Amino acid sequence: MEAYKQEFIEFMVESDVLKFGEFTLKSGRKSPFFMNAGAYVTGSQLKKLGEYYAKAIHNTYGDEFDVLFGPAYKGIPISVVTAIAYSELYGKEVRYCSDRKEEKDHGADKGSFLGSKLKDGDRVVMIEDVTTSGKSMEETVPKVKNAANVEIVGLMVSLNRMEVGKDGEKSALDEIQEKYGFKANAIVSMADVVEHLYNKDCNGKIVIDDEIKTAIDKYYEQYGAK
Repeated sequence: MEAYKQEFIEFMVESDVLKFGEFTLKSGRKSPFFMNAGAYVTGSQLKKLGEYYAKAIHNTYGDEFDVLFGPAYKGIPISVVTAIAYSELYGKEVRYCSDRKEEKDHGADKGSFLGSKLKDGDRVVMIEDVTTSGKSMEETVPKVKNAANVEIVGLMVSLNRMEVGKDGEKSALDEIQEKYGFKANAIVSMADVVEHLYNKDCNGKIVIDDEIKTAIDKYYEQYGAK
């Protein structure tokens, strides 16, 4: 596993973004882990977050794209900090764009989007925190496609939860790739997280001990993607 991925896993735990215990998800599933990107709140955390996304996008998709699109709401700051990091790390200027939940009907920037306007020929990388069901892509992809004649290069999320999506077989990322025809990837997967943290010290404590590991294994027996 690349060093930046190991660092990112520890960064999520240290930032209180990735937690272990018992959590009820929006889907109703009882999960032994939970990720909340809203817990990145300081300048240094957001700077690092952008750098990890930029490295993952660079390594996965290369630099042949023009726009980072972050769906509202959590995708907005992620797309902004990643665009900044891309400029600093790779010397490439990429634009950011996000959608509005409610269309703005006044001012010079009225419309359905924040940031850069999408233009014909733009190559777009979608960027999100985590995808469990793929519902956000159902709402976002048509907006992006209807705004201009663009090419969606791929999607990058923080964590691949590796659990079944809507069809009950494939993961949400695999479903997105199959449905929309663009690649869907994550900085790290839960398999990476378990590999790196199981019975290992992280920030002065063991966050995945035998009990948590057993709970994760049982969760995947029920909800793990094939």
